[in-house]
Amino acid sequence: MPSPKLDQVVLSDEERSVLSGWARRRKTSQALALRSRIVLRCAQGGTIGEVAQDVGVSRNTVSKWRSRFISHRLDGLSDEPRPGRPRTVSDEQVEQVITKTLEEAPGKDTHWSTRSMAQATGMSQSAISRIWRAFGLKPHAVETWKLSTDPQFVDKVRDVVGLYMNPPENALVLAVDEKSQMQAIDRTAPSLPIMPTTPERMTHDYVRHGTTSLFAAFDVASGSVIAQHYRRHRHQEFLRFLKLIDAAVPKELDLHLVLDNYATHKTPEVKKWLIRHPRFHLHFTPTSASWMNLVERWFAELTSRKLRRSAHRSVVELEADVRAWINEWNTSPKPFTWTKDADEILETLAAYCQRINDSRH
Repeated sequence: MPSPKLDQVVLSDEERSVLSGWARRRKTSQALALRSRIVLRCAQGGTIGEVAQDVGVSRNTVSKWRSRFISHRLDGLSDEPRPGRPRTVSDEQVEQVITKTLEEAPGKDTHWSTRSMAQATGMSQSAISRIWRAFGLKPHAVETWKLSTDPQFVDKVRDVVGLYMNPPENALVLAVDEKSQMQAIDRTAPSLPIMPTTPERMTHDYVRHGTTSLFAAFDVASGSVIAQHYRRHRHQEFLRFLKLIDAAVPKELDLHLVLDNYATHKTPEVKKWLIRHPRFHLHFTPTSASWMNLVERWFAELTSRKLRRSAHRSVVELEADVRAWINEWNTSPKPFTWTKDADEILETLAAYCQRINDSRH
């Protein structure tokens, strides 16, 4: 049977101009540009097969958009609304949830839950959860921080940051601290290895086998570490560690040590020893500002990569395992780059203080 005769596609001047613009403009979506080219080619005449071959699409695609244009003209080239459940949460409801989360407290509770917010707004818990996820709101989460009250805070920040970002010539900058009370612990049952779809599993309880302290000096420039275990962390052990640093570093280099304000770093015995060894220069971080000591970042690596998931049946075993890990670290050390200068840090803390003053709590 012969194919039915197709209705001719006739364009007005305005339609031809709009379609030509859609087909040429770079910002037009590729789908709309293709549909515009199909209609423009159909208006030139010819069969559906000829149009499909010229445009580079299937016959069904040409037939679909040809028919849509004839029935609805330019509006027919837009995508039709997709099937599915209509939206049930309005913009006003979303705004209400966000405002309540940020500006109000849920009665006597300290923070909102999906249940309490759902009751307060008349919405479902799943809707509240979706809104919070979309806007990155986590009322259940809290982060802690501490503001230093050191009267010399500004001077100490500039001193330590200056060492990190502009170290003196012919000198070594070492971030020094003790990781005290490192526990040799063993799980009460053997750990189960990782398997497909199943993580490694270990018992939550453990047996303690003693503690040790790790004294470490992190070379800010190279990332290498001088470290030594001691069973205690008194000023006597700190002096022994200073002597170890003195022996390990070439005598022609000055030594600038970044330290916290722990009492063992400032005893009369330590001060006398420093007078006799003038190449040592101590720089103290502000009180309650351990985040300024880069060796703490290295301690975090040690904890996450070695200590957290290991088991040891004695302090000697723990010390040997940590020593092996440090030796491996020093074969390919990784320095941590300090990026914020003193002014940026002080500006950030000033903004925190302003927020505290403006807070209702």
